[in-house]
Amino acid sequence: EVLNALVPTRVGISIGKKVSKQAVERNRLKRLIRAAIRELLPKIKPGWDLAIVVKPTAIKCNYRQILQQLEQLLARAEVLDGH
Repeated sequence: EVLNALVPTRVGISIGKKVSKQAVERNRLKRLIRAAIRELLPKIKPGWDLAIVVKPTAIKCNYRQILQQLEQLLARAEVLDGH
């Protein structure tokens, strides 16, 4: 447990061309997800390697929806502190 506290949590984001053919759209989504992760990072237990695979329905989501979905998924995966 002490060793894990020294290892940072790493996050990878995968957005395929099925989500959007336009790089601008994919990059916008990636920026929104990065911002949401930054906001949730204090709640995430240290030492995790997370892979986020974006589904095509995410293209319609705004920041608040992305943040909410990420928080729910991380809680369900028991990655958040206090869950």
